[in-house]
Amino acid sequence: MVETAKVGSLGQPVKTVLNMPAAPGGAAPKLLSEVGAFQELAALTPAAGLMPYDINVSFWSDGAAKHRWIGLPVGGKLGFSAEGEWSFPPGTVFVKNFELPADQVGSGRSRPLIETRVLVCGADGGVAGASYKWRDDGSDADLVSEPIVAPVGGGGTNARNWYFPGRDDCRVCHTPAAGGVLGVKTRQINRSLGDAGENQLVKWNRLGLFKDEIGDIERFAKLRPAADFSATVEDRARSYLDVNCANCHRPGGVAGNFDARFDTPLGRQNLIDGPVLIDLGIDRARVIAPRDVWRSIALARVETSDLTRMPPLAHEQVDREGAGVLRAWIESLPGVEVLEPPSMQPKGGEFRGAVRVVLRHRDAGATIRYTLDGSAPGKSSAVYQGPLEIKGPVTVRARAYKEGVTRSVVVQETFVVND
Repeated sequence: MVETAKVGSLGQPVKTVLNMPAAPGGAAPKLLSEVGAFQELAALTPAAGLMPYDINVSFWSDGAAKHRWIGLPVGGKLGFSAEGEWSFPPGTVFVKNFELPADQVGSGRSRPLIETRVLVCGADGGVAGASYKWRDDGSDADLVSEPIVAPVGGGGTNARNWYFPGRDDCRVCHTPAAGGVLGVKTRQINRSLGDAGENQLVKWNRLGLFKDEIGDIERFAKLRPAADFSATVEDRARSYLDVNCANCHRPGGVAGNFDARFDTPLGRQNLIDGPVLIDLGIDRARVIAPRDVWRSIALARVETSDLTRMPPLAHEQVDREGAGVLRAWIESLPGVEVLEPPSMQPKGGEFRGAVRVVLRHRDAGATIRYTLDGSAPGKSSAVYQGPLEIKGPVTVRARAYKEGVTRSVVVQETFVVND
């Protein structure tokens, strides 16, 4: 069991107990009602030792709203750091509710709650987590042992699936390199709770939650959400990458070439023109290619829902707002103009007779070159003059060129013609 404490108005701890294991292999309660995170599950009244908090930028979770609480062990203090990760005493617990707008969860659900996650800091510096899937009638939530994808939306346009992580999934994102805890750090907590509330750093310092005085908060950085147009597009894009990528993409993390942490100066992040390990078959691919949204692999992997998607877990939909701010940042970077790829109609597939394939480019000054033998089009390849008559199985590959402008990436379609 995990003993946590709430700091009262006079600074006296109030003891409460969450029935969670403090090690990854421990058995978690089968029901959320048995965890002890809520005094009243129906009203979602948090246990006495849990304090609400919020962060500046949330990890993308298919547009869900999130409500968060933190609980410290009796006598435990937070280890503050202006940059980088904080330290948390063993037994620190985090609770997070996920909910979707009521019109997106279907008429069969009594409330918009989808999932509750609980995370506990262990004595070894690691974390143990558990996910609870809410029942349709809202009466309780059941422990998710193995990851599942289950429908949570209504029919028609509201139909949607939700990814419920298994217990081992927690450590995929909550990595040792990231300190196990992701959202609670200076650049995230440096904000007010509510529209006119006290800054959380100031409040937590006043309540004595830190080991040491933290100093003047005005000098501390803060992340900026994609929709905060008072911030630069660079700050918003780098904030997005920090939250959604930096848990793995950092020194000591995955075998990647860039450091996505916001605290790392841009010039040392290896983002802009940084080499990639997986190029997705794109020539001259980079993590972020200036002015080139087509060769920017970070953007390509955020904009897809296939197996190359990033982040790799815990979402089923593309974050259009996040992808949009990344795209805007890439387009704002200094560099040579880049041609967009030509369009090709119709799309590839099987046909019962000859097919007329039309290539187009929005820039009238661009030259389209193409191949029919599977090779990449080059400057010596055939120039497109008019519709191509395809009478047999062939892959059409095309690329746009223009003097003084970076060539486009290759587009291709495969056509199978059956007489």
